[in-house]
Amino acid sequence: MARSIYITSAEGDTGKSTVALGVLDLLTRSVQRVGVFRPVARSTDQPDYVLELLLAHDGVELDYDECVGVTYEDLHADPEAALSKIVSRYHEVERRCDVVVIVGTDYTDVAGPTELAYNARIAVNLGAPVLLVVRGAERRPEEIRQVVDVCVGELRTHHAQVVGVVANRCAPEGLVQVRKALGTELPAWALPEDQLLSAPTVGALMEAVGGTLAAGDEELLSREALDLLVGAMSIEHLLEKLTDGAVIMTPGDRSDILLGLLTAHAADGFPSLAGIILNGGFYPPTVVARLVNGLGQRLPIIRTDLGTFRTASAAAATRGRLTADSQRKVDTALALFEKHVDAPTLLASLDVSRPTVVTPLMFEYTLLDRARADRQHIVLPEGNDDRILRAASTLLQREVADLTILGSEGSIRARATELGLDITAATVIDPRDGELHDRFAHEYTELRKHKGMTVDRAREIVGSVSYFGTLMVQLGLADGMVSGAVHTTAHTIKPAFEIIKTMPDVSVVSSVFLMCLEDRVLVYGDAAVNPDPTAEQLADIAISSAATAAQFGIEPRIAMLSYSTGESGTGPDVEKVRAATALVRERRPDLDVEGPIQYDAAVDASVAKTKMPDSTVAGRATVFIFPDLNTGNNTYKAVQRSAGAVAIGPVLQGLRKPVNDLSRGALVGDIVNTVAITAIQAQGLSDAS
Repeated sequence: MARSIYITSAEGDTGKSTVALGVLDLLTRSVQRVGVFRPVARSTDQPDYVLELLLAHDGVELDYDECVGVTYEDLHADPEAALSKIVSRYHEVERRCDVVVIVGTDYTDVAGPTELAYNARIAVNLGAPVLLVVRGAERRPEEIRQVVDVCVGELRTHHAQVVGVVANRCAPEGLVQVRKALGTELPAWALPEDQLLSAPTVGALMEAVGGTLAAGDEELLSREALDLLVGAMSIEHLLEKLTDGAVIMTPGDRSDILLGLLTAHAADGFPSLAGIILNGGFYPPTVVARLVNGLGQRLPIIRTDLGTFRTASAAAATRGRLTADSQRKVDTALALFEKHVDAPTLLASLDVSRPTVVTPLMFEYTLLDRARADRQHIVLPEGNDDRILRAASTLLQREVADLTILGSEGSIRARATELGLDITAATVIDPRDGELHDRFAHEYTELRKHKGMTVDRAREIVGSVSYFGTLMVQLGLADGMVSGAVHTTAHTIKPAFEIIKTMPDVSVVSSVFLMCLEDRVLVYGDAAVNPDPTAEQLADIAISSAATAAQFGIEPRIAMLSYSTGESGTGPDVEKVRAATALVRERRPDLDVEGPIQYDAAVDASVAKTKMPDSTVAGRATVFIFPDLNTGNNTYKAVQRSAGAVAIGPVLQGLRKPVNDLSRGALVGDIVNTVAITAIQAQGLSDAS
């Protein structure tokens, strides 16, 4: 039987979805199969956005329809029949999962005298303990405590087991007082109000005012509107009131205001607006419209027939939602939950024990958690790529690493703001300008003087983002570098070979992929760098790969792969692997290594029992060393595609300081993981020194 937790509240606007997302994220990195269930869906006309948000989370493999109990109409028509159906539908989900996150009803009063009482009945019938969420906004700590006491009493009256309380949307400056007021009878946490989470998108405002997009980029309708201003005053006075992320509502016949706002939006030193709403059914005359279009601005300009008052009223009444399509909101919600909720205490209340398997999500969370525990400074050279900016926003919001982004500061920050991203905590450096450029030119000249390097030539070279970022790492201005989303592998790692160079006793830089299977993580090396390594290089790769495995919590048991197992085969390729295995044993007798060995004998216990019954590695290998790049690259891609494995990497190893290469097809999640890996590598080097 699956364990479950029932998240409920007794009022609206508690931010229950933020808490539900945080609990779900915590559980997906703690157990293998996590489900979600919504006893009563918000609407029959359109999908329940809370359920869609949770189903979009990695690690949840359920369809929307199977996660819904009943509708509000069903509940209103016959509460008892609805309850029976809810229980039946829940158990269908429960049978497929290790734990289920259940999100109670939204406060509508359709179910009877008290909706909280009905939620208690559902929780009891599902056998689920309750996590109560209350609203802290505009309440003093003692008032929050009174609400909690009443709700807990109501839940217990109906025999529900309350395992914790979350006071959400509290005044940030009063969190300590709220936690004290909640007492110690139950585990209790307080989360601060965050303006972003309640901010509507520009698209939601357009829908609220019945508007249409007259000009600008439709993609930017997903940006959050952090402020609403009515702009009917003169432009010089309006300019003083502009703020980042504001949506300005102004009569459509005020061409002077429209052009002034567009100019301010484009100008350095002025706030970046989220949108403009032209009301009253007017739109500027043709010649002005041509001028607006000719400016090439992407800022959404919306046209509505509503007057100023009705436009402002409709916009002000629009509340933002935490939805799956706003990564910034998701990152913010998860960061708040991670920072303010004690995960071990919550897990203990659910009796969630440490898992014996390691899923890809568990492993990825471990990476972020370890990176966060000792934050390192990582440089990202490719600031002109939106994926880098999105990853940077996530990394900063989740406090995974400190970041420097290379490129033009004005254009990078403007693009991030335009995308609705927050990278204010990042440092942005233009590699072609400033004192560092000149310093790096002299440093590089000194490093390469044996090759005839001159300062003038060095100035050209260090203006390249890859060289500039590598020099930052070399000189201790950053702890590691991640690049390759735009540039080739050679462009990324050639400067590292020249400047950072290899560790002592390592003859070759190599790579591994961390292969996250359904229940474990394996290490594949080398599948990205060395085409045909010698026996000595293979031994180096094996030793480096074992160290990388250990660094990421994988016990290294090394399989030196070949087409032959043990003494059964001969030939140059087998002999190379045999010699490499002997070198590993000679140099590192403490390592468990077997070779030559075939892949099936390395990974399958039944095959190993037949082919190598006395081996400590056969059948349980964790580190797989391929004889050449052709074999390694094809094998990792075959396993990735055929077994549905998550391949993290390539992770470069053997350098004195960490530099890692991205695939040019890297997704935002790949960049986040690679930065976390680079940070962990930097931690290891820092500990060693």
